Amino acid sequence: MVDGDAIPHALLLHGEIGIPKLALARAMAQYIHCENKQNGDSCGKCASCLQHQSFNHGDTFFSFPIVKKASVDAKKACSDDFIQEWKTFLTENPLVEDYEKWLEVMKSENAQPIIYVGESANIVHKMSLSSMTSKYKVLIMWLPEKMNEQCANKLLKLIEEPSEDSLFILVSDNAKAILPTIYSRTQRIELKRLSINDVASYIQSKYGLSEQDAISIAATADGNVAQAEKNLAFDSENKEFFKDFVQLMRLAYSRDLKQLKVWSENVFNYKREKIRRFLKYASRMVRENYIYNIREPHLNYMTSQEEDFSVKFSPFINELNVIKMLDEFNKAEIDIAGNGNGKIILFDLAIKITILIKR
Repeated sequence: MVDGDAIPHALLLHGEIGIPKLALARAMAQYIHCENKQNGDSCGKCASCLQHQSFNHGDTFFSFPIVKKASVDAKKACSDDFIQEWKTFLTENPLVEDYEKWLEVMKSENAQPIIYVGESANIVHKMSLSSMTSKYKVLIMWLPEKMNEQCANKLLKLIEEPSEDSLFILVSDNAKAILPTIYSRTQRIELKRLSINDVASYIQSKYGLSEQDAISIAATADGNVAQAEKNLAFDSENKEFFKDFVQLMRLAYSRDLKQLKVWSENVFNYKREKIRRFLKYASRMVRENYIYNIREPHLNYMTSQEEDFSVKFSPFINELNVIKMLDEFNKAEIDIAGNGNGKIILFDLAIKITILIKR
């Protein structure tokens, strides 16, 4: 589009959460303004590229959802009120925009960020100015689905009939939630979720993981790069869960009810949500070991530590018990979520695993 100078005046990049859509929008804006394009990419060295990288390009603007400051009227609240926080947010999260992290930046515990009506006047003003150094002015709007109806109505004419030097790049996690009047006036490109190998390659290069461990973490993220990084942050927790899982299976195999009671009390000492995460982890390990047992290694996503254990353990997870084990872990997770008695639920689970493991 850029090379052929056939850029739509309103482009919508949309796809699931965790796909690097905002990074693509920023890269596109930098490429549009680059003074020395090379092999389908911006040079990264010219004055325009350097200005983009420092968030100082005069013809590039950002719009994003905010939580209105108490001292600001909704009719005047706009993204510029948080522009420094926004620059820090993008600097710290250059590849994938993480909405949960933006909430933390906004210190929003209850109020949900939106794009207020005051944003429309700000955008109209900026896009009415003559471009400073480039052929096009570019507005990147993150999460247009957060735009309130008043703001959308005021921007409708500008998006429908923009000036020749104005471009809008909208970046959405949920295109269906965008007001139809805005959605219908955009040219849309849906970005597909990344493959496990793509996500694994990214976190492997960024964090120095082994290929096997990177693939294991990426597999549970379901194409979501931000979730993969969160999974990595939980890596120490997963190691703790691994020890708990191994202990449960060994005690269940030896039918040591006394120590299983101790095990259930130790796991009960976790907070409720952590217990639920452990039970989900245990379910995953049961599935992984069943797959390992039926010799389909291309379907396995385990860390090297988990695989070392599974070499000897996997024969105990078979077609006679795998479904029932998964059911028991799932029921326990539901009961814990429903505020059931954790000690009883976990000890009952341990006894049932003791019965099932020798089938």
